[in-house]
Amino acid sequence: MSLAPAIRMRTPRVKISFQGACVSLLIALLVFAALFGPMLAPEAIYRSDILSSLQPPSAAHWLGTDDQGRDVLWRVIVGTRTTLLSAIAIVTAYSLIGVAVATIAASGPRWLDEALMRVTDVGLSLPSMIVALGFAAALGPSLQSAIIAQSITGWPITARILRNVMHQTMEAPFVAGAHVIGVSRWRLMTRHVLPNSLDVLIVKWTSDIGGTVLILSSLSFIGVGAQPPSTEWGAMIAGARGYVSTAWWTVLAPGIALAITSVAFGLLGDMIQAWRDPSLRESR
Repeated sequence: MSLAPAIRMRTPRVKISFQGACVSLLIALLVFAALFGPMLAPEAIYRSDILSSLQPPSAAHWLGTDDQGRDVLWRVIVGTRTTLLSAIAIVTAYSLIGVAVATIAASGPRWLDEALMRVTDVGLSLPSMIVALGFAAALGPSLQSAIIAQSITGWPITARILRNVMHQTMEAPFVAGAHVIGVSRWRLMTRHVLPNSLDVLIVKWTSDIGGTVLILSSLSFIGVGAQPPSTEWGAMIAGARGYVSTAWWTVLAPGIALAITSVAFGLLGDMIQAWRDPSLRESR
């Protein structure tokens, strides 16, 4: 019979607030719609039915129909894949560019660091929306042009933030120990400093999705992004702006979807930041 005292393993309790539950549910619904919406949608939403055009919300069409007689609700659901996945692709692309620039700047000689940061400062000084508009217009109006334009213009702030965090991480004791045992600077940066600095980008990546959805839809609305009859929400609003006074539901539905998506991902970023920072968690 063992005399050793019994040891109970206590698992930490995870408190989920009402706000957190609502945000998680919204994100889950958006992801579900993006993945499975086009598979569940009836084929009729892709065909015009002029006899059913601009019908108000009813039992047959919960959010009414557009000027081509297509069901607005199903078009918004199908458009979740186009809008959300495009925003995720944009944020991922410029985040990778920013990570590459920050890693080269932090691991290279001082003159290279200064040169890259000056280029970054120039990028930060320019209005990203105006620059993205110029790139998209130069490449030709399309969803692909809008994605490329935002990917090119979004990296400077990521590079600046990550470079500063990496310099702070380099002051940690494990970095000094790695220098003592002869670890090369490049290996130290890519295998140790960079992985320990990326957590700050997780919050930024999540929060940026909401803002990117708005910018992407704005480019489509002014005619340099996705073009009608695309189910991208900005293009849907652009195609229905002539019916605001007579068929308000054609604009309201994609507009509400944009607002919900932007707010949901912004709140998700705040939740992740509070989770990784105990002081913020305790203050709430």
